[in-house]
Formats: sequence, structure tokens, C-alpha cells
Amino acid sequence: MSTTIDGSSRRLPAGRKAELAAYVAETGQVTVAGLAERFDVSPDTIRRDLDQLDAEGVLIRTHGGAISPQAVPRPDTGVDVRLRLQTQAKDQIGALAAGLVPDGAAIMLNAGTTTLATARHLAEHRDLTIATNSLRLATELNPVAFRDLYVFGGVVRVSAQGTVGAVAFPTQSGVDRDIRCDLALIGVGAVAVDAGYSTSNLGEATMMREMMDRSARVAVLADSTKFGRRLFAQIADLGRADYLVTDAPPPADLADALREAGVEVLTPKA
Repeated sequence: MSTTIDGSSRRLPAGRKAELAAYVAETGQVTVAGLAERFDVSPDTIRRDLDQLDAEGVLIRTHGGAISPQAVPRPDTGVDVRLRLQTQAKDQIGALAAGLVPDGAAIMLNAGTTTLATARHLAEHRDLTIATNSLRLATELNPVAFRDLYVFGGVVRVSAQGTVGAVAFPTQSGVDRDIRCDLALIGVGAVAVDAGYSTSNLGEATMMREMMDRSARVAVLADSTKFGRRLFAQIADLGRADYLVTDAPPPADLADALREAGVEVLTPKA
């Protein structure tokens, strides 16, 4: 703090930003309006502080506020924000998951930030057939990696940047073609002993389960912050997956349940 000529005190900008950063870390998620009131400065001042702290990697700027990088995002947090959370873990998972994909395979990927990381690691693959509900996946894929890329139709979920609908491609006569893939790569929101794999949206859960059912093998992708959580809509029991690809070993109870269910856990080598 410093003192003005009339004896009143004011915050130094550096001190305010340090306090602001600590407050965001403690709170997890904040708004510009709330911070402006708390620190008794204008919203424009708060926006400038947040922009600088975002550039320094202290917090993650969002529309109308900010979140702490350590905060677990809400299930409906937008893709652009979630892309900046757990980035190293998602990159590790993406590399491991891409290693399960042989050249020439037919694969399904659902919409999500971990599957986007997987898509980036498919850059050296060739002759893939890919089916997805992600509207963003095509921008992450190396064009030479795939022979055909199909996007499932349905209702667009803006927060997920994906569609929700049937895992199907109708013919001109209206009859769905029977599609089968070698491997489904499914990013999930939660993994728990009693609840299996779950997500926040009922339509997405149904779609993800159908992707699993249309694939010879299933790899579930989830970073370690998802362990022990349960979201609104169950996708499947633990045993529905052949692999759980993650960034760290699961806790003992979950590891035992996965082993009993016949799920192979893949983590980065130390």
C-alpha cells in the first residue's frame, strides 16, 4: 500500500495483481464484476489485470472473468477454456492413445479436448478412416493421415463443439448403414468404481456408448483429475473398455476394480 497527499491509502498495481492472483487461486472461478467490487477498481482495470495474469500463465481468462488453472472445470466449461487445462496430461494421453491406432484402421473419436490431443498425435499415421461427432477435429488432424473423415449429424452443443445424435449415416432411402470400427477412442468426464464412466450430458452419454458398441476395441481416455468422480449420465461400466489411457496410476480401489474388470491401464513411462 502507498499513501496519497491527503493521507488516504491506495493499492499499488503490482500489489493488487498479486492479491488478485491469490484470490483467484483460492476461489477457483471469478467474474470481472465481482473482482471490480472486491478491489474497488473499474471493470476495465480488472480486465487489464486479468489479461496480464493470463499472459503470465497465472490464471486462465474466460468470457467475463477467469479461472484458476488448478480448478476442476464445470462439465459445461467451453472447449477453448478446457484446452488450456491439464495440457501436459492430455498430451501424454494423446500420445499413448495414438499408439493404439495402426495405419489403415477405422476409428471413432468423440468430441472433447483429450481426443483433440489424440488427433494431433495421429499426424504420422496414414490411410485412417475416422468417424467423429467433433466439429473441431478436422482442424487438428494432419490431412495426409486419413483417407476418409466422417462427422455424425445431430444437434450442435456449442460448449463441446460437437454434435449429439445417432451414431449413423443414413442412405438416400433413409436406412442407416451398418458401420463398424476397429477402435473407439472415448474421452470421458469421470471414472469411478461404482459408476464406471460418466459424463454431464445424457445425449452425449448415449452417443459415446453407441460408439463403443460399434467398435471392436474401446480405449477410454481420462486424466487423473477425473478419478473418483461421478457425473450425471453413466456411459458404461468399467469393464466396457479394453484400455484406460491416463496420465497417472489410479488410486488403489479404482486400480483393483479396473483389474478385476479386465481393463488394461496405460500410463506414461516414468
